[in-house]
Amino acid sequence: FQDCDMLGHLNNARYLDYFLNAREEHTIQHYALNLGELARQSGAGWVITKHHLAYLRPANHAEVVRIRTQLIHFDNSNLVVEMQMLSDDGLRLKAVLWSEMAFVKVPGGTRTEHSDELMDMLEQLDVEDVSYDPDGFDERVRRLRKQLKRERNEHG
Repeated sequence: FQDCDMLGHLNNARYLDYFLNAREEHTIQHYALNLGELARQSGAGWVITKHHLAYLRPANHAEVVRIRTQLIHFDNSNLVVEMQMLSDDGLRLKAVLWSEMAFVKVPGGTRTEHSDELMDMLEQLDVEDVSYDPDGFDERVRRLRKQLKRERNEHG
């Protein structure tokens, strides 16, 4: 309840916490990648430089939601992760987040390049069917909504 506003909807600021917590869990569960451990071992880690967030439907108090996360873009020192919050059945989009991140040295915070090993891993994780355009967030949201509407119609 403490995460909700007076209308019983998830507070806008808390969406970021839910998304980022889910992403960290996903990297550990699905990629065996502990981001904190990576930062300690390599002396570098990703920091968020920008968020694009669309609130589409409220997440209500005590509602079960599904969060999908995927890498949609990377280069030598940056990456973009897309995160989707959906209804429990996965057919209604509640929110979409793009988090842009830079790889920086710890301590100091100066930008650094991904190692060859990291570049190979990112290449494997990058979702090919999402065409990333830095200015294309709104268009991506429209396409996702249309795709889920088709899927709902197919499920009857």
